[in-house]
Amino acid sequence: MRYELPAGPGGKRRRPWAGPFPNETIANKELTRLLAEAGSGAPVPDRQLTFRRFLRDQWLPGKVRLKASTRQSYQEVVDLYGDPGLGHLKLGDVREHHLHELYEAMGQINNLPEGAEPSEMLRRLLAARATAEWRENGGLHSSRPLSASRIHLAHRVLSSALSYAFKTRKIGHDPSKHVEPPRVTRPKPLVWTAARVERWRRTGHVPGPVMVWTPQIAGEFLDHCEEKKERLYPLFHLTITRGLRRGDARRMEWPDLDLEVGTLSVLDQGESGPKTEAGVRTIDLDDENVRLLKAWRVQQGRERLRAGESWVASEVVFTRRNGEPLREEFASQRFEVLVRRAGLPPIRFHDLRHCAATFGLAAGNDMKVISATLGHSKHSFTADTYTSVVPQLAKAAAEATVAIIPRRSRKAGG
Repeated sequence: MRYELPAGPGGKRRRPWAGPFPNETIANKELTRLLAEAGSGAPVPDRQLTFRRFLRDQWLPGKVRLKASTRQSYQEVVDLYGDPGLGHLKLGDVREHHLHELYEAMGQINNLPEGAEPSEMLRRLLAARATAEWRENGGLHSSRPLSASRIHLAHRVLSSALSYAFKTRKIGHDPSKHVEPPRVTRPKPLVWTAARVERWRRTGHVPGPVMVWTPQIAGEFLDHCEEKKERLYPLFHLTITRGLRRGDARRMEWPDLDLEVGTLSVLDQGESGPKTEAGVRTIDLDDENVRLLKAWRVQQGRERLRAGESWVASEVVFTRRNGEPLREEFASQRFEVLVRRAGLPPIRFHDLRHCAATFGLAAGNDMKVISATLGHSKHSFTADTYTSVVPQLAKAAAEATVAIIPRRSRKAGG
């Protein structure tokens, strides 16, 4: 039913919808409540407002403080999951079971059991993926199932939207507060031991999604870059030894470097910025990295002269030959090519960060120093992630534990 309210701003007529109701008695009772609520000055919910219109026309446009990368991920959740999955529902009709059905369907993308019929929800999600504009981080090209972390992201975004709808009294119940998304388990890094490398060479088997090299393999990679005169060798050397994130290295500017003192300031200079406050930090540079960066600055100067008027002026450290900043994916793609040509076991560019952490631990560096260098907000996260990675570390810890116990036999033997 429609009911009449006092005119809105500018004399605009207001006739919101309510219902449907099972009988006239309940309808009249609800009408009395709604009129009293409107008379109190409380917002009058639009019961015809769909979840789609709310997400696209009200909630997302209102998130004006989002960083560009965060906005892109929010938009992706709306485009690929929230809108096609639940957008047709009235905002006030979204319930816990709808969210459960959405997350279940997301888990079935590229993962539907053989012979099983896709649900209507899954059909809508697949149709959205088939027609959506491809995004760099969307993974639409992948044949792998969605990760639990991606489903968790969708829940966080939709939960934020529904929480806002509840706070602004567009709905009287926030279903997201009673829904648990799939648990996210962060895979721990595994080291490319000699046995794993040998099996990889025979079968191509990669033991886990996050792999790190031993110092010996890292040395082979850096030697390969140096021998082939790889242009981005300074970037790879800096990343593998000081643990920068890809975005940190790509956005780094010359004023952030003090090559006389030997420091690098990682600042919130890009649209996405560091992940935590601890991400804003100053990193000490060793002599080799200082030498390579000074040589890179000279090389960049030569490239500027060669480019002439076509040079794109900026303060960015690692640029293309015409001065433009590197594309987001370029370092990763170039790294994969070099690893393949060197015949080394595969890791991702981001795994160079894990390599830096484990090498620091193997060298005996303090956990707090490593955590600060990586920009982790908690030392416990660093310890939980890396202390069991390098077998040499575990071996050393085992030997130290036994050695601390006094034994007569050791005294006699000594």
